[in-house]
Amino acid sequence: MTGHPDMPPRHSGPGTNTAAAVRVATLVAACCATALAGCSGSLLPKPTPAPALHTLDAGAALVAPRQPRAGAPVLVVALPRAAPGHDSRRMVYVRRPQELEAFAFHEWVEAPAAMLAPLLVRALQDEGVFPAVLLAPSAAAGAWRLETELIRLQQEFSTQPSQVRLSMRAVLLDGATRQVIAWREFDTRVATSSDDPVAGVLAAHQATQRLLADVAGFCAAHVGRAVPARP
Repeated sequence: MTGHPDMPPRHSGPGTNTAAAVRVATLVAACCATALAGCSGSLLPKPTPAPALHTLDAGAALVAPRQPRAGAPVLVVALPRAAPGHDSRRMVYVRRPQELEAFAFHEWVEAPAAMLAPLLVRALQDEGVFPAVLLAPSAAAGAWRLETELIRLQQEFSTQPSQVRLSMRAVLLDGATRQVIAWREFDTRVATSSDDPVAGVLAAHQATQRLLADVAGFCAAHVGRAVPARP
């Protein structure tokens, strides 16, 4: 005689117990897996976001080529060097004197000294004084050579608003004798619109353009002293 369908069976064999145990074990395993997945999503460290990358080139408009001065030397621009602390891609800022810190989520796309090299060549070409401006190393020989050192590029928070300070030393050399023709240190400061790294980048663009113009003018002035102007 078969019992009522809503009542449990009076007897259960070994096979029935085994099947029930398997079902319970499967359910427990599924619950544990779900719980572990939830925990791993909240407890494991999240990957650090990649830093934003910035350049020093503000995309200045091209300047129409001008006729170089007769008798002006070919100029070779050496790759700029950089002072310690300013020779990497880190974007440096200063809150206390002589203490350099770096932004965590903002970097230069390349070390600033390396970025300045082609910008210097372009600024000197746009000055329209030299018949050719070459970036070292170059197979062509230049009568003059420009060597530079990046002294600092940093956002300074000692003032309100903060300011970007860009400093460079430039030395003009006779390419044949290696004698110094002239040298000068340039120091440019530009106030930021707000105290954050993005505003610092915009101020660095302005400081770079001013510095490039000053260095190009410095070199052109000494060509004027060495080579008489046309009548």
